[in-house]
Amino acid sequence: MDFFKSILIAALFAGIAAGVALTAMQTLKVYPLIFAAEEFENSGPAKSAHDHDKAAAPTTSATGSATPGAAEHSHGGDDEWMPAEGIERLFFSLLSNVLISVGFGLVLAALFSVRDITSWRQGIVWGICGFIVVNLAPSLGMPPELPGMPAGDLVARQTWWWSTAFLTASGLALIFLLNGQVFRVLGVVAIALPHIYGAPQPVNHHSDVPAAFAAEFATATLTTNLVFWVILGALAALAVARQQNSDQDFSA
Repeated sequence: MDFFKSILIAALFAGIAAGVALTAMQTLKVYPLIFAAEEFENSGPAKSAHDHDKAAAPTTSATGSATPGAAEHSHGGDDEWMPAEGIERLFFSLLSNVLISVGFGLVLAALFSVRDITSWRQGIVWGICGFIVVNLAPSLGMPPELPGMPAGDLVARQTWWWSTAFLTASGLALIFLLNGQVFRVLGVVAIALPHIYGAPQPVNHHSDVPAAFAAEFATATLTTNLVFWVILGALAALAVARQQNSDQDFSA
C-alpha cells in the first residue's frame, strides 16, 4: 500500500507542476497561433467545406494533445458546447493538461520506483524518451494541426498514432533496456515500421492557414512539449526519491 501511495503522491506533485508549466508555455507560444488560425478558418472560403480536428491543448495538451481527435468539432456544430473565450477556455486547457500530466506522471513514477531511479538527471532522460514516444515520433507522420488544416480519416489517424506510440516505446525499450544486438535491431525495426507504412493523409490538401503558421505551430508545440517532458521527468524522479527517503525514515 505504501508503494502505491508513494507513486500516487509523486505523480500528483510532478503532474500538477508540469501541467501548470505546460499551460503557461502554451499560453505564450501555442494558443496565439491557434486563435490566429481560427480567424483564417472562419473567414476562409472553405469554412464549411470539411470537418477537422481542432488542435488544442497535451496535441496541444500534455502532449498539447495527445491523440488526434481529442477536441474534434465540425463547422456546422452550432449546438456543440465549447468553453467561452478567455478565462473559461484557459481553465479547461489547464484542467486537461494537469489531468494528462498526472497520468503520465503515474507511468513515470511507477517505472522510476521499479527501476530505482531517483536522480533528476535520469528523470530527464526518461522524460525525453516520453517526448519521443508521445510527441516526436507521431509528429513525423502527422505534424500538430491548426484549426482549418486538412486531415485524413479520424479513426485511421488515431489508429496510426497509437500504433506509432506503442511501437516507438517498444523499440526504445528493446534498444536501451535489453542487452544484445538482436534486440537493438528489432528495436530499430519497431520504431521504423509505422513510418514505413505511412500516416493517413487527407484527400484534399487545401488549407486557408498559411504554411508559415503551420510550421511555426508545429515548432512551438514540439518545443513546449519537450520542455514539459523534461520538467515532468525531473520532478517525478525527485518526488520518487523524496517519498522513498520519507518511507525509510518512517520505517527507522
